[in-house]
Amino acid sequence: MRALRPNCKCCQRDLLSDAIDAYTCSFDCTSCIPCKDNALKGPCTNCGGELARRPIRPAEKLVNNPPSLKRVLKAGGCAGAF
Repeated sequence: MRALRPNCKCCQRDLLSDAIDAYTCSFDCTSCIPCKDNALKGPCTNCGGELARRPIRPAEKLVNNPPSLKRVLKAGGCAGAF
């Protein structure tokens, strides 16, 4: 199950569980649109895979499957990632 991490790994911007501008890779690395498009220029900095729009978990499912509270930040941000 997706972690639904609460922030962009590059800039620490908050990304709520229902954010339509959250992108994630298959390893749950999470980025906002500006970082995905500008700093990362598309791929994930950890696995090199695709960053796709993160699906929104229905509100009734959040009760038993809440989003993660763990904030993940890439050391040094994502500038010059590749």
